Amino acid sequence: MINKTWAVALRVQRKTSNLRQLSNFFSFMLENYTRVLEEDSELVTHLLGSNIQDKDRQDYLGLIDVPDSYCGPRLQFPLTFTDIDLLIEAFKQQQILHAYYVLEVLFETKKLLQQKPNFTHTKTSPSKEITICGDLHGKLDDLFLIFSKNGLPSVSNPYVFNGDFVDRGKNSMEILMILFVSFLVYPNDLHLNRGNHEDFMMNKRYGFTKEVLNKYKLHGKKILQILEDIYTWLPIGTIIDNEILVVHGGISDSTDLNLLHRIERNKWKSVLMPPIPIDGDRATEKENKVGTTITARGIRTNGSLSEQLTKHEWEQVVDILWSDPRGKRGCYPNTSRGGGCYFGPDVTSRILNKYQLKMLIRSHECKPEGYEICHDGKVITLFSASNYYEEGSNRGAYIRVSSGTPPRFFQYQMTRATCLRPHYQRVNALESSAIRMLKERMISQKTDLIRVFQLQDCSKSGKLSVGQWAFSMENVLGLNLPWRSLSSRLVTIDKDGNIDYMSSFQDIHIQKPVKEAQYTLIETVYRYRSDLQIIFNVIDSDHSGLISMEEFRSMWKLFTSYYSVCIDDSQIDELAERMDLNKDGSIDFNEFLKAFYVVHKFDKLNKSDTKFA
Repeated sequence: MINKTWAVALRVQRKTSNLRQLSNFFSFMLENYTRVLEEDSELVTHLLGSNIQDKDRQDYLGLIDVPDSYCGPRLQFPLTFTDIDLLIEAFKQQQILHAYYVLEVLFETKKLLQQKPNFTHTKTSPSKEITICGDLHGKLDDLFLIFSKNGLPSVSNPYVFNGDFVDRGKNSMEILMILFVSFLVYPNDLHLNRGNHEDFMMNKRYGFTKEVLNKYKLHGKKILQILEDIYTWLPIGTIIDNEILVVHGGISDSTDLNLLHRIERNKWKSVLMPPIPIDGDRATEKENKVGTTITARGIRTNGSLSEQLTKHEWEQVVDILWSDPRGKRGCYPNTSRGGGCYFGPDVTSRILNKYQLKMLIRSHECKPEGYEICHDGKVITLFSASNYYEEGSNRGAYIRVSSGTPPRFFQYQMTRATCLRPHYQRVNALESSAIRMLKERMISQKTDLIRVFQLQDCSKSGKLSVGQWAFSMENVLGLNLPWRSLSSRLVTIDKDGNIDYMSSFQDIHIQKPVKEAQYTLIETVYRYRSDLQIIFNVIDSDHSGLISMEEFRSMWKLFTSYYSVCIDDSQIDELAERMDLNKDGSIDFNEFLKAFYVVHKFDKLNKSDTKFA
């Protein structure tokens, strides 16, 4: 069995977002989208429009009626502990909380969060522990299990939830409602930290936006607008007993807790949008209706320098939300995520000592056992979503801490069939899932890989040495993995130790939605399907799920311009017209993307093709 760390590394590199790539991508969209659709400033308004004001509350709620036929939970304001019980029991029965109550909870949560400092300071005692939970990512059953084992939040049973409540799982909305209602009932005993996924840009890519719009078809857009504001008001971290720093990602060698205590954390809607210096290129600037200026260099808001978030402040917050600990000394760029840093044990010691702290508890990374201790016991990574990648892949965990005693760790795994799996079986499950993911990455760049393989194959034999193949894989895919060790799992190796490089694709292919489609087009759409989905979510302002042929062409023009994709427009036009099944001039874009899926050979044998949209 290959060392488990390669599978974890692949997950981090493949499934976590690349902050720099996303940031550049969204900045490009903001600058260029209104040029593509000259009359439409929807994206600009969305990104930089004014926050929803309290006066809008009655305008929103006054238009929503809760019919007598509604049989879900009915919340009574001001909320009490009975409302927490009511909500949990309803969600266990798969009931949906009515949009009226969702909006009331959101408005009240925003109002209360605005009164909170950037860092929540809380105290424990030998007789009063506090429970810390890591990423939940929409996995409601894990939250139920935590409460079942550890008790509901209360004055005598306080909690810290350390960010990434949403995305990827299917019940992010229910988790938010339980956490927010608990926060409203116990505002001094339930503490919420912001994670890197409490960001509406991330939600567009990783599922929460879609979940909200599916569950609340009529009022989903309003719910998302208020959530965008709430994210900006979530505290950055929690400090327990003036000894334990709890933040989502980590620290850097320049982390300044004094500055982070003072910044105006609600100044930007998305950490993916860095502030731009005030001296933009005036020759190309264009002012829009929300009082912002778009320049060829990026975005800047109108106002004095004192009203701007500086680049330094932005970097401080990025480090807190996105960084990861590593065993190597020093602080260096987080190349896997594209933002934040990797920080070593010397950085941990220096920052903790500087602020008279003893320990850093952070989340942000899935760990097979649900937690991991590093940096001589000074850093704990905590992850509370069990079975994160697939059933059996990892345990979840939470920690209980109190003054003067070591942390106590509690592990769990939700599915009965896997909760007793030994460690080696969980690692095998993680590796198998990672191999599958790696093959999908390979097939998405088949054309580029074959070109590099053939350049290396001077004798035109169809074979390469293991070293040549490994070099090609890392060069094209950009993944820092132990390719030599992985070769036996991915390709056919002959008796002389040479690799048949075309065997890299022997048991997997991308299904063509129509027979006439050229492979380069199919490969391109599959490779960039997530980014195409983001552009569509922005263009689809009415959230109908439909896109006109004109919008589709505009979207494709924006996409090909950013990625420098060389595909003739006639190819995509022909494909789009074929996908317009009822010939009404519009396409169901989600169905369009679902038509591009990977078929694994062994899935096909088992008649269980897996689609990846």
